[in-house]
Amino acid sequence: METYLQLEGLTKSVGDRMLFADITFGINEGDKIGIIAKNGTGKSTLLDVIAGHTDADSGSITWRRSLNVAYLEQEPKFREGASTIEGALDSDSPEALAIKDYEHALASGDNESLSDASHRMDSLGAWDYEDRLRQLLTRLHLTEFDKPIEQLSGGQRKRLALAREIMREPDLIMLDEPTNHLDIEIIEWLENYLRRSRMAILMVTHDRYFLDRVCNRIIEIDRASAFTYDGNYDYYLRRRSERIEAMGAELAKVKNTLRKEQDWMSRQPQARAGKAKYRIDAYYDLKERSRLNLEERNIRLEGNSSYIGNKIFEAKNICKAFGNKTILRDFNYTFARFDRMGIIGQNGVGKSTFVKLLQGIIAPDSGEWEVGTTVRFGYYSQQGIDFDKNKRVIDAVTEIAEDIQLSTGESIAPMQYLQKFLFSVPDQQKYIHTLSGGERCRLHLATVLMRQPNFLILDEPTNDLDIVTLGILEEYLSNFKGCLIVISHDRYFLDNIVDHLLVMEGDGELRDFPGNYSDYRQYCENRNTGTEQHSDRDRQSTPPKTAETPASEATRRQARQAKLSYKERREYEALEAELAALNSEKEKLEAIFNSGEPDPDIEEHSRRYTALTEEIDEKELRWLELDERS
Repeated sequence: METYLQLEGLTKSVGDRMLFADITFGINEGDKIGIIAKNGTGKSTLLDVIAGHTDADSGSITWRRSLNVAYLEQEPKFREGASTIEGALDSDSPEALAIKDYEHALASGDNESLSDASHRMDSLGAWDYEDRLRQLLTRLHLTEFDKPIEQLSGGQRKRLALAREIMREPDLIMLDEPTNHLDIEIIEWLENYLRRSRMAILMVTHDRYFLDRVCNRIIEIDRASAFTYDGNYDYYLRRRSERIEAMGAELAKVKNTLRKEQDWMSRQPQARAGKAKYRIDAYYDLKERSRLNLEERNIRLEGNSSYIGNKIFEAKNICKAFGNKTILRDFNYTFARFDRMGIIGQNGVGKSTFVKLLQGIIAPDSGEWEVGTTVRFGYYSQQGIDFDKNKRVIDAVTEIAEDIQLSTGESIAPMQYLQKFLFSVPDQQKYIHTLSGGERCRLHLATVLMRQPNFLILDEPTNDLDIVTLGILEEYLSNFKGCLIVISHDRYFLDNIVDHLLVMEGDGELRDFPGNYSDYRQYCENRNTGTEQHSDRDRQSTPPKTAETPASEATRRQARQAKLSYKERREYEALEAELAALNSEKEKLEAIFNSGEPDPDIEEHSRRYTALTEEIDEKELRWLELDERS
C-alpha cells in the first residue's frame, strides 16, 4: 500500500498553550481518517499545518511526489467578483484553466481567441469536464451558474467549495467540518460519495454517523498527544474507554511507586550516598509521569426550567410567504406538553422562519398562534449571540442576571455559572469578538439556559460544538423538564433527542412523522425497495400527503403514542419511585402542620410544601400520559 504522506514529531503551540506535541502518523492509499478532539485543541490547526497554511514549531511532513491534494476549509475562500461557475472552476487543473480561457474568449467575442480556446478544450477533453461540473453543481442544488458568489448563503458557498475540491479528482482530500451548513440530503449524498471513493481522506467532523460510516481509522488528539484507532467511530468509543481505564491503572501504579521513592529521596544525603544515579533519575521521571491529569474537563450544562402548564401552543391556519416563496400554508398544529419535535428539510425551505414565527419574531401573513401563559421560550439561534462584541464575557452575562438559579435550587453568581461552561476567570475577561466558534456557542448556550426556559428552541445547535460537548448537551436535553424543538442536520443528535419529526418539503408543505430520523429514513427506504434506479432525492421522499383534517391529526397522534421508547419506559419506571418518595415527604409535612406543635421552620416547610405540590402535579401528569401509552 502506497504511503501518501508521513508526519514525524509535529509540534505546534499558540502562545503558552500547547496544541499538540510530537505527533507522528502516516496516511496511506485508501485511508479514510477522522480526527477527533475537543474544541480549541488544534484539529483545524493540524489540517492547516499539513496543508502548508501554517508553520509547525517543529517536526516534518514528507509527501509522495506529484500527490494531488484538495483541501475543503471550514470557511471557504473564493475570488472576489466571481460567479458560481467561475468559483467552481477556481483550480489549477489544465481542464479548469482551459474552460476559464474559453469562457473569457466567448465573452470577448474574439473569434481567433475562441478558436484557440476551442482547440485546447478538444485536446484536453474539457467539454466533458464542464458537463460533469454542471451536473455536480446541479446535484448540489446550485443551478444559478451566473449568480455572484457574494450573493450565496453560507450553505451554498460550502456546497460550491465542495464541488470545486471534488472536481480536482485528488488522491487525498482534507475536509474541515464538511457537514456544517449542509442539509441532511446533501450530507447523505456526500457520505455515500466518500464511502465509495478511492480517495484517501483526512477530515475533522463532529457528525458521528458520518464518522462511523466513512472512516476506517480515527485519530484522537488528547492532552496534546495523538492516539490512533484502526476502526470506525463505534470501534473508537470502545477502545478509548479501555485506553483511559488502562492509563488510570498505570497512573495509580506510578503514584504508588513514587510514594516509596519519595521516602527514599527524603532521607539524609549520607543515607543514600553511593546509591545508583539511575534511581535518582528514575525518581524524577516518576514524578513527571505522576502529574498526568486524567480528569475530563467537561462543560456542565446547568439551568432551572420553570413550571409549564397544560396549554403550550396552538397554530391556527398559519400562512407565511416571501414573494413567490411559500413557507407555511394553512398550518394547524397543537403542541403537547413535553413534546420533542425535530424539524428537517432542505436548506431554504423555511425551518428557521418557522420557529421565528412561533415566537413572534416574524409576523404571519394570516392565522394566529395561541401560546400558553406559562410558556417561557429559550431560543438558541443559528445566527449566534446578539451581544455587543466589544463587551467582556462576564459583563454580557451579568447584564442578564446577577443571580442565577440552578436545577438544584442553589443560586450562584455569574462568575461561578460561567465556570461550569468552561470559562475560567481569565476567559471571562475576554472580549466577545475574540472568542472562538466553540466558545461563542458555549456562551450562547449559557445565556439561553440561565433564563430558566421551559420551552427550548434550538436552531442548528451542533455547529461548532465538539463531540464531547454534544454528548453532554444530549444528556441535558434528555432530562429537560419542558418542551423542545430542534432544527438540526445532525442525524445522531436527532435520533437521541426527538420523538417525532416535522418534515418541511417546501412550497408550504409540512408533514408530521412519528419517530426519530432513523425511523424516517427506514420508512423512506422501505417505500423505495426494489427501485434502486431512483435518485438520492427520491429516497428522501416523505410519507404520503394527506389532507390536514382533524381525523388525520388524531391518527398521527395515535400513531405517535402507539408505544413507549426505551427512554420513555425508563422514565415511566423512575416516575413511580419518584412519586412515592415525593408523596411520602408531603405526608410528613402535613403531619407537622396538623400536629398543633410550634414549628420554628414553618416558613421553610410551607415553601417546600408548595414546591412539592407543584412537582407532584407535574410528575403525575407525565406519568398518566406515559401510562396511557404503555
